[in-house]
Amino acid sequence: MSNSRRSFIKKTTAASVAVSVGGVLPAFGAKSYGRIIGSNEKMRVSVMGVNSRGKALAKNFAQQKNCDVVHICDVDSRAILKCQKELETSQEIKTKGFRDFRESLQDKEIDVMVIATPDHWHAPAALLALQAGKHVYLEKPSSHNPNEGEILIKAASLYGKAVQLGNQRRSFPRVMQGMQELKDGVIGRAYFGKGWYASNRGPIGVGSEAAVPQWLDWDLWQGPAPRVAYNDNLVHYKWHWHWHWGTGEALNNGTHMIDMLRWGFDVDYPVKVSSNGGRYRYQDDWETPDTQVINLDFGEGVTMTWEGRSCNGRPVEGSAVGVVFYGEKGSMLFPGGNNYTIFDLDNNIIKEVKVEQKMDTGDLVSPFQNLIALHINNFFDGIRNGTDKLNADIKSGHKSTLLVQLGNIAQRVGHSLEIDPKTGHILKDKEALKYWSRTYEKGWEMKL
Repeated sequence: MSNSRRSFIKKTTAASVAVSVGGVLPAFGAKSYGRIIGSNEKMRVSVMGVNSRGKALAKNFAQQKNCDVVHICDVDSRAILKCQKELETSQEIKTKGFRDFRESLQDKEIDVMVIATPDHWHAPAALLALQAGKHVYLEKPSSHNPNEGEILIKAASLYGKAVQLGNQRRSFPRVMQGMQELKDGVIGRAYFGKGWYASNRGPIGVGSEAAVPQWLDWDLWQGPAPRVAYNDNLVHYKWHWHWHWGTGEALNNGTHMIDMLRWGFDVDYPVKVSSNGGRYRYQDDWETPDTQVINLDFGEGVTMTWEGRSCNGRPVEGSAVGVVFYGEKGSMLFPGGNNYTIFDLDNNIIKEVKVEQKMDTGDLVSPFQNLIALHINNFFDGIRNGTDKLNADIKSGHKSTLLVQLGNIAQRVGHSLEIDPKTGHILKDKEALKYWSRTYEKGWEMKL
């Protein structure tokens, strides 16, 4: 079978699959509690990219009532087997494995495609899934570059399917409660926000060209990205720090915090974006910044900033990840989990919503497994009752993703960017606009 997207899509059905789902509720326990055996109204799910994060998502989907994970897709044959074994404890049915996820898309019985691949695959895979009539649960970021995000918004509307972004804090009950208090003026007019992520990532070394491992389909792993020789320093995870496939810490973890800031301030697009930082800690193949501060100014009289430290894990406000809003009457801290604290101007705590489940910041795969189940079931609700029910639809997800993409573009060109606050587009900057889209491997271009 050809790896050309163009030739394959002709073979892939574009028909929509009608889905009826009833009684969808969070399931946190064993399979005997978490499933309704024999139901004929189950979501049939295919998961693409199951080496780490995707495997955790597959298990979480499998634990939900009225949901069966029936297909596992990965270019790493080892990952397929590991995930299939993992799911044996979560559901009764056996899964079918696919090296090429496009074969899974041909199955008209599949309702949902879950995408947890490297960043360069996110939008192209989501588009193919939508064209095949599937609903999509898409891990952040929504796209590798801004143009892809805009295409996905059009595609979701054109094909009439639900697209839920993995900005799972949008479904955390206490966070939702806190955001409403913020909007109701609990700290007065909020005008400045800060998000951060701090970790102690080690060096990735200097890689060498090598033979492709027998367990890996390197051509399909690259997919829409222009071809390069296999390097022993990329698969798995280290691709994050290469612009060709990844988007750096800004979109790896910054997307979540910027999304919370944008949510709290109720803003869309900035008027000015700047970024400072670089690769400082080690001398290796890492290309994206390991230390970065992105600043975004909005016409609504709001400024937000994101601080990323990949190689120094000193916490901010006692947490390795989080956001804080500053206002006229005080400040409001969301440490990254399902909790928040409100302070007055003298730094006295005026309200503290206790942690219901502590976030394991060392767990890079799934630190909030049971809370993510709420986000999954909100996705099901959106499929069942309309996309206006989604807590993190593609329009919202694109806006938040775009903010950090603009930060990365400012970083790469070395100067601040002027932005159209109505569209989010870069104004009068030919150098920066080169990064608005990307070059694709021939035949893999994203087209509606």
